[in-house]
Amino acid sequence: MIADFHFLRPWLLLLLVLPAAILWMVSHSGDIRAQWKGMIAPHLLDRLVVDASGRSRMRPSWLLAAVMAAGIVGAAGPTWQREPPPFVEDTAPLVIAVDLSQTMDAIDVTPSRLERAKLKIKDVIEARQGARTAIVAYAGTAHLVLPPTEDAALLESYSEALATRIMPTPGKDTTAALRLGQSLLHKEGVAGTILLLTDGVEAAAAQTLKSSGDGVVILGIGTSAGGPVKTPDGGFLSDASDTRLFPKLDVAGLEAIGNETGADVARITDDDTDVRWIMQRIRSNFAQKQETEGDRWRDFGWWLVVPVAVAMALSFRKGWVVRIATLLLALRMLSPGSARADGLIDIWLTSDQQGRIAFERGNYDGATDRFVDPMWKGVALYRAGKFEEAIDAFAYIDTAESWYDQGNALLQLSKFEEAVAAYEKALDKRSEWPEAEANLAVARQLLKQQQEKQEEQPEQPSEDPDSVQFDERGKEGKEGQINIAEQTSEMWMKNINVSPADLMARKFSLEARRQSP
Repeated sequence: MIADFHFLRPWLLLLLVLPAAILWMVSHSGDIRAQWKGMIAPHLLDRLVVDASGRSRMRPSWLLAAVMAAGIVGAAGPTWQREPPPFVEDTAPLVIAVDLSQTMDAIDVTPSRLERAKLKIKDVIEARQGARTAIVAYAGTAHLVLPPTEDAALLESYSEALATRIMPTPGKDTTAALRLGQSLLHKEGVAGTILLLTDGVEAAAAQTLKSSGDGVVILGIGTSAGGPVKTPDGGFLSDASDTRLFPKLDVAGLEAIGNETGADVARITDDDTDVRWIMQRIRSNFAQKQETEGDRWRDFGWWLVVPVAVAMALSFRKGWVVRIATLLLALRMLSPGSARADGLIDIWLTSDQQGRIAFERGNYDGATDRFVDPMWKGVALYRAGKFEEAIDAFAYIDTAESWYDQGNALLQLSKFEEAVAAYEKALDKRSEWPEAEANLAVARQLLKQQQEKQEEQPEQPSEDPDSVQFDERGKEGKEGQINIAEQTSEMWMKNINVSPADLMARKFSLEARRQSP
């Protein structure tokens, strides 16, 4: 603590010459002998001057100098401890890396290792209450499923679509998954955790685990006895002598990896014990990183406000009225459950600060009444389920974040066409925004489904019931083929009339082709 002590604004300490100068000037201005020695003879001056040095009363100049010194030191910002920045998510970001190698289809845990992993993902997302989470899938190659997002519905939708068949390359490359997860956390700028859901970690990944600057949690899925691997057609590969067809969870190997690299290792449980353990490790990793590598230093200068306020109270005229009023005010502020506490809060906190307190306590309705800032007010209205009012609040600001939040609210109201326009506005102002791109794809998919449903509805016939019409358009078409592999990575986002699993399979295939030499 002593080694870390410093001032955030040390240049302000130069102002300490002011209280010293005040004391010097007061001491010289109060020297009557010096003022009159040139006018009155010394032997007469000694008789005329009344010496008041015997008084023990505190002089106002001393009090003023002390108050100024304390205020200057406080303004300089003494500190010795780090803290996360204000108004930034205090929940650590998480990257969930899911093993989609063929062995994850083993059924030694019901219904299968992969299905159980997907259930655990859902539990983790629910437990994190909207914290930023990303999903990575890996087998022989590693691919991004979703960038860090707070949209729990989107995370659950894509995690449920995970399947071993969507991976373009067989095998298991944990190193590639770890590097992709580390790059995602690096972009977040906040200490986070990588959660590996796997039935084994190869020895080649040990070095990457050691060098990881973020916390790594490994949840082993499977049993020591192993089980047959389920095939896509519903059959089973049941050769118990072949570890590829009848894989077993190498518990000892996972524990050895954990001991060697420092990663936290545990096995899947039938209840939520493993989920609670994961959440505890995520919080622990975040707290340790913030303690040693916080984004900013905590300013302790505001603590000097208390002695400065007490000293300033002494500057009032001596009298019982001021003393009693000060005592009553102090008792009023310290008394719990005061019926008029809001009035005093208004003295010390702004409306936005009061709204922030209510927001963090989950009182979104109360927060909407206090917030003045349009963005914060819109977020509170969104959390309160008042989507129309949230859109009106966001509309006051023309920023990428405002248009993105408007798109989210419009999605909640099933106004998909307007949501698409809002996300496109957000991307115009902030290009290559992964969250906006992902939500735009969802909005386009929902809009297309809505339009298809409207087209399927029968329309009123415009021709005479007895007339016969022939459609000759079928003869005008031309045969053609589309090579999926030639489509760009942007085109798969637009082709949203297929399931998320098919979208991911197409995207991963394109990425694997680009990565191959």
